[in-house]
Amino acid sequence: MNRILIVVDMQNDFISGALGSSDAKAIVNQVLNSIREAKKVGDTVIFTLDTHDDDYMATQEGKKLPVPHCVRGTWGHQLEKELLCEITEDMPLIEKRTFGSIELIEVVKQHVNADTIIDICGLCTDICVISNAMLIKAAFPENSIRVIESACAGVSRESHENALNAMRMCHIDVI
Repeated sequence: MNRILIVVDMQNDFISGALGSSDAKAIVNQVLNSIREAKKVGDTVIFTLDTHDDDYMATQEGKKLPVPHCVRGTWGHQLEKELLCEITEDMPLIEKRTFGSIELIEVVKQHVNADTIIDICGLCTDICVISNAMLIKAAFPENSIRVIESACAGVSRESHENALNAMRMCHIDVI
């Protein structure tokens, strides 16, 4: 079985920083376990990083969410320290300026074949996880796309559940 694990935006600002939450903190160990298991069996692991510049507040996102976060070069932009320790040279780190990443699709194309299972975990279920899951499903409609529920957290528990249900309706498996 060929599998890709995509770890979405497990950055300090989403865990314990500007937009952190207890739910985000609670999934760190499960994400860590998912990464370690993927490494053990030789799966491809890809990370995304929400990335903003100093002009964040002037962007459309900054106007709708006026909380500076994940600014390039800051502590908040960095991956959570335990996860950072798991990265190896062959694991792509994709900086993305918006919720969903077209570049992620291009990287996945390099590793996917007809029987590849694509697993997704990370933050936030209701924003970046769902955005990237939908892009991946559109790009690879015949592959099995799965979201690891215990390794995801949303802005709120209600919006997390809503996002999981929306993904189920679009034939993305929630495991």
